[in-house]
Amino acid sequence: MLLTILIFIIAGLAEIGGGYMVWLWLRESKPLWYGIVGSLILIIYGIIPTLQSFPTFGRVYAAYGGVFVILAVLWGWFVDKKTPDMYDWIGAAICIVGVSIMLWAPRS
Repeated sequence: MLLTILIFIIAGLAEIGGGYMVWLWLRESKPLWYGIVGSLILIIYGIIPTLQSFPTFGRVYAAYGGVFVILAVLWGWFVDKKTPDMYDWIGAAICIVGVSIMLWAPRS
């Protein structure tokens, strides 16, 4: 279970970090290399979820979506310096519950 969570976190940080670098390049007029490095990180992000042991693409990506929401809230807080409000935290908590149900619910 810890490896599953770690892979989700690494994938999320790669997607957010790569997207952020592309954002900085296009929206904040940073140098071209920001866009290139960000794009390469986004390519790596596309590979990372395939390391999950779950057999179905849809379930992995749906669960990852919930993890992404939480990481995006934390990224906004620590990197963009925008403190999440109560509704951000409630939404993130709902996502964690949803991800947990999707990944670890007993199935036959």
